[in-house]
Amino acid sequence: MQEQKQGARPTSDDVERMARFRRSLRFLFLCEDKFPPFRVDLSVLFGQEMVRRGHRIDWILQSEAPCRKSYRTSRCNCTVWVGKTDNGTSRWARLKKNVLHLIHSFLVFPLAHRNDYDFIQVKDPFLVATVAMVAAKATRKKFFYWMSFPIAESYLHAARDGSARYPMIYRLRGAASRWLLYRVIMPRADHVFVQSEQMKRDVMGEGIPPWKLTPVPTGVSIHMVNAGTTNFKQDRAVLPAPPSIVYLGTLVRVRKLDFLLRVFSMVLEEFPEVRLYLVGDGEDPEDARFLQREARKLGISDAVVFTGFLPRDQALRLVAKADVAVIPFYPTPILNSTSPNKLIEYMALGKPVVANDHPEQRLIIEESGGGICVPYEEGAFARAILELMRDPTKAAEMGQKGRAYVLKHRTYPRIAQELEHEYFRHSCHVPQEHFCFADSWPQLEPHSSTNKYCPTKKAN
Repeated sequence: MQEQKQGARPTSDDVERMARFRRSLRFLFLCEDKFPPFRVDLSVLFGQEMVRRGHRIDWILQSEAPCRKSYRTSRCNCTVWVGKTDNGTSRWARLKKNVLHLIHSFLVFPLAHRNDYDFIQVKDPFLVATVAMVAAKATRKKFFYWMSFPIAESYLHAARDGSARYPMIYRLRGAASRWLLYRVIMPRADHVFVQSEQMKRDVMGEGIPPWKLTPVPTGVSIHMVNAGTTNFKQDRAVLPAPPSIVYLGTLVRVRKLDFLLRVFSMVLEEFPEVRLYLVGDGEDPEDARFLQREARKLGISDAVVFTGFLPRDQALRLVAKADVAVIPFYPTPILNSTSPNKLIEYMALGKPVVANDHPEQRLIIEESGGGICVPYEEGAFARAILELMRDPTKAAEMGQKGRAYVLKHRTYPRIAQELEHEYFRHSCHVPQEHFCFADSWPQLEPHSSTNKYCPTKKAN
């Protein structure tokens, strides 16, 4: 029998054997997203795939719809505690909404005390994470933090480049958030999940050790893609439309999408009938109004369609009917660390993609052959779009390659398997030296009052 060194991490086979004995996890999840969650990483990765694997998730979320009284409900076989909110647009209403969200997060204390959670996980909000971290330590639960976007850095960047409406508030908020994140939350978390390898490197630069960080990229639901693609193709066959270019995502000023409008004006010189669809909205009404003003200045407003926020199926229907999908990322350290979910969705729908040089975009496009990656230059971006518009056969081949890559590497069933692996690795409450990592498995004893089991300590 090969002896496992004390403190060494379990291997893949070890964790698989651990999973067979401890088949389900139960955890409490808090995040910035509202109820019902619409982001696919929550609704699909957790709400579908993790639940399908037998894991039980309790949620603490704030209501998206107007709500004056908190309530408890069920969704996807999960229990959700929904908090009240204020959807007013005034500064006071927005402050009240944030305060209500923070107050609702204190529900983590009684829930953690009453329930046998394997861990408590928070995705993004710093103050909520601090509350949950204290609750986890007080009840001897594992605490995991998930960073999906460098929010603190985005506050500071907006204050510096003039895009913030209240620069001083953003500067103070960014400085306080950075301190809380890198000096309090992450050092005391039992494990931290990040969105990309670049984000992992950036967080390591803040002093967080690499063994504490696991990148989990974005993906797509294979069922949604398979079911939707056939319908979308049928739509296009029945309803022919002029050639179109589509951008799907947020219109916030930090994305600097006026770059895309100038690129599109160059494309119109050769293809005057083409249309640009901007599918999404900003965090502030001024975000879209700014782009509409820029389109008028360029004289292209008749060729640009602002759809606003659309339900997911409608948004994907527009993407599937487009000839080219674009994803310009302004080259800034804030966006360099993100995992571009829209790129994966474009490719899953068989769309050829034009993207600019960005760590994860470049890697995915090079590995898949699903598009063209160019420098962040207006001329280069326009030439790439024109190359695909002139050669539909080449564009279709790229779309097929991209789709094949996504189905192999970036579906949520596959990502859920890897995430589950990490959860088992980091959530077991028994010290690693208590495990036998050879051919035999130690005796088992009931774990608490649940049906789960955990290995007992080996006899001396």
